[in-house]
Order: sequence, then structure tokens, then C-alpha cells
Amino acid sequence: MLKPKSEQMNVIGINIRQLRQKNGWSQGEVAKRLQISIPAFSKIETGITDINISRLEQIANLFEVSTMQIISKDIENIHAGSFTEVGILKQKVSVQEDEIISLQKKVIDLYEEIRNRN
Repeated sequence: MLKPKSEQMNVIGINIRQLRQKNGWSQGEVAKRLQISIPAFSKIETGITDINISRLEQIANLFEVSTMQIISKDIENIHAGSFTEVGILKQKVSVQEDEIISLQKKVIDLYEEIRNRN
């Protein structure tokens, strides 16, 4: 019995089909550019086949889009600003992680100091 594919896989397939159609390419043309069979590409578009990261990157490069645009539920609203926001958030998380590490070191030092007193 076949398991239903995840909603995310359907989103990816739909986005790839939209990108292909936007470029006016047939499934055969895209399959040839990706160096895979037409049935293999069809299975990617329909969500029958799971797509690995390297294939996702290959498809993104072919269509000159980011991998985020392919996996996003809202492909039309992904824009450069989104990536800038993600970069800023990553920097903030990194700073907070550094602060946590610093506090952890202080706690360890205090624990060692208490232990040495006893």
C-alpha cells in the first residue's frame, strides 16, 4: 500500500512545475537538462519521488532561483529581503548562543569555586 506523500513534497513539485511552465519548457526539455529520464522528472513534479538536496540545488540552478523559492509554499512572495531578514536573525541567534556559552562558563567556574571551598 502506498503511503501518501507529505504536503511539502507536493509543494515542491507544484513549484517546480510552475517554474518549468514559466520558462515555457516541456518535461522532456527539463529532464534532458537535468540528465534524467522524463518519467523520473515527472515523478519529481508530481511528488511521487522524494527529491534529495543535490537534485534540489541542481533544479534551483537550472531555473536560476534559490532552493528556498522551490520549497516555499508561497513562491511568489519570496524575495531578496527575506534572505536578508534570515541573515540578520542568524546573526542574532549566533550572538545569543555566544552569550549562553559565556554564562555557562561562569556557572561552571562558580560551581568549581564552591566545590573547592568545601
